[in-house]
Amino acid sequence: GAHADRLFDSLVRVFRAEAHGGWHYSVDAQGRPLDLTQDLYTHAFIVFACAAHFRRSRNAQARKLMLATAEVIESRFKSADGLYHAALSADWKQVLRGPAQNPMMHLTEAYLAAAQVAEPALFAKRLRGLAQVMTQSFLSASTQCIAELPQGTPGNRIEPGHQFEWLSLVRESAEVFDGLDLAESLPRGVHWARGHGVDAGGVAAALDEQGAVLDDTRRIWAQTEHLRVLAVLGEQAALNQALAAFRARFLHPGGWYECLDAAGAVVRPDMPSTSPYHLATCLAALPGVV
Repeated sequence: GAHADRLFDSLVRVFRAEAHGGWHYSVDAQGRPLDLTQDLYTHAFIVFACAAHFRRSRNAQARKLMLATAEVIESRFKSADGLYHAALSADWKQVLRGPAQNPMMHLTEAYLAAAQVAEPALFAKRLRGLAQVMTQSFLSASTQCIAELPQGTPGNRIEPGHQFEWLSLVRESAEVFDGLDLAESLPRGVHWARGHGVDAGGVAAALDEQGAVLDDTRRIWAQTEHLRVLAVLGEQAALNQALAAFRARFLHPGGWYECLDAAGAVVRPDMPSTSPYHLATCLAALPGVV
């Protein structure tokens, strides 16, 4: 509790963008911003973090900051067609990166967390709108998967790990997404991704729409999302098998291997701080297994 309070205080003190509002993605050891981009992924995680902190601490400032940041997202990042830009300039005036799957997925996750602590009807409406534009703009008709970029974008790709992550999110809050096309398409997309993107070496990073492997790297987060979706789907036998393979390949006494190649050789020996989040959400879905 006390450590979480200190982290929250430092978040507010160090990472708020004073000049134009919003949040800094990263700062140096002296607290100076390293990146002035207004980043949707960052803002989504601010909402998510504030919701989680408020649930545990009942810190009124966390709830207030969560709601204020959600309003910034709606007023700054959201475009007229209901999609959300991935990145804007520091002064909000220029679009640096257009809509992309990953920040919109984490915004979905953030709004689901927010709905647990404030304005459930408002966040449910935003979530249903998000789900509808994902289906309209990102869904690959032939695979029923959510692509990384809007349909028709050159060089688009499908990441199996993200299909698994989406299905877990939607299944855990089924009442919010009831009756929407996304809830219908995701199980089919997961089935396709499992058929084309998972083998004895684990989950591949990226495929094309024909199922050919574009990136055969085995990143740990995709493995944890595979385990999580098997738990959500209740496929115990497949989960046990995948969990044993995961433990053998990715875990070691000092932590984990971030990336392996298809043959199981370590590609990245470092352990970035983005991975514990995926490990934690996976573990939370595995009651009594680990």
